Amino acid sequence: MKNLFIALFCLLGTSAFAQSEDEGIKSAITSYTEGFTKGDTASLGRAFASNALLRNLNTTTGKITDTPLRKFIAGMPAGGAKATGALLNYSYAGTSAVATVEFKFDDFKYIDLLSLIKMNDDWKIVCRVYSRVPLDVNLATGQGAKTGATKSTPTKAAAPVKKAVAKPKADDGW
Repeated sequence: MKNLFIALFCLLGTSAFAQSEDEGIKSAITSYTEGFTKGDTASLGRAFASNALLRNLNTTTGKITDTPLRKFIAGMPAGGAKATGALLNYSYAGTSAVATVEFKFDDFKYIDLLSLIKMNDDWKIVCRVYSRVPLDVNLATGQGAKTGATKSTPTKAAAPVKKAVAKPKADDGW
């Protein structure tokens, strides 16, 4: 009976931990999306770490553009951007998380790939990499190799390599 109680306690503790992580990440993303769409600079300030990176590719010049967080927040139009924001997905492990957010405007949308870190029990966006895309472009996802996976993709066999066989010498300590 004692073992059952301990197992139940551990299960509930783990469940509560996962739920609080989910809630924390969603809270940071909600602060971001509401701040963006309502022009709430305080919400944006809560969502981002003070030293967050905001990056995109300038398609005209082909160069990566960094926008300081202060400039991004100061550039929010009064009343917010005329867009709808939605959290598409997120995942996390330990103190790091990734999330994808979409902001739809009338004739285009932004797809934001966000990196988050848990600092002092709060999830904060530390990097926003974003693309402006046409409305018909959707998020593409892929599946990477999992740790401990035993199945691998076959590749062309490499030619055998002749290896030199080391022979012990009488005086080398063998």
